[in-house]
Amino acid sequence: MNTTKRNLLRTTGVAGLGAIAGCALPTVAQTRIKTPFEVPVTTIPIVGSMEVFPVRRIYCIGRNYAAHAREMGSDPTREPPFFFQKPTDAIQFVPPGQTMEHPYPPLTKNYHHEIELVAALSKGGRNIPIERALDHVFGYAVGLDMTRRDLQRAMGDQKKPWEIGKSFDQSAPIGPIHPVSSFGQFSQGAIWLKVNGVVKQEANLAMMIWSVAEQISQLSAAFELMPGDIIYAGTPENVGPVVPGDVMEGHIDGLPPIRLKVV
Repeated sequence: MNTTKRNLLRTTGVAGLGAIAGCALPTVAQTRIKTPFEVPVTTIPIVGSMEVFPVRRIYCIGRNYAAHAREMGSDPTREPPFFFQKPTDAIQFVPPGQTMEHPYPPLTKNYHHEIELVAALSKGGRNIPIERALDHVFGYAVGLDMTRRDLQRAMGDQKKPWEIGKSFDQSAPIGPIHPVSSFGQFSQGAIWLKVNGVVKQEANLAMMIWSVAEQISQLSAAFELMPGDIIYAGTPENVGPVVPGDVMEGHIDGLPPIRLKVV
């Protein structure tokens, strides 16, 4: 881990403790106990606030735009939604207006970008009805689900879990959280990603197969959702490779873009 990332985690970890104390987390998480070492808390800055958003779990939906589902070899008219998770230390915060260095990960020769809307939850529950699901959303952000595609496909071909292709260090870059109370819900608007100034992915949020509300409802049938959970809501078609030196810029209408340089 480089010094910049270590210092960021330490700083956000300390700041996040106060934010966690204000959330309805399980009792055991609120109990102050002595541990042999400290584990940093992953947090994301909140726009317009001195508070930070504490990340509990990262959920991601697969193949949620029809054209992307087809390019991945799936029939979007027949496939129910499916989800996978990333660890919280996959988060790489990208401040607006800055170009962050993003490390090219080990073991891969086919590293792909996937631009996504991210929904951050402030309330949880089980079996949440669709018509109440958006009440659980605290805010939204621009995110990237970076993927070691060769490793993902190799494991899939062997019918083994492809976690190694998705759930690695800094594989979930993200911008700041924009609260619904100030910025509203995000159900439509352009979403695109450029590499070195050239548009690679482009769609509209309204083209999602499963809306954010439907994703929350579906997830809550399988897991008890909790405050601090975030959901990467799917990527449009034309995912593709990046190499060291490439600059990625991700945009969603109404949110500031995020920029990363692969190093």
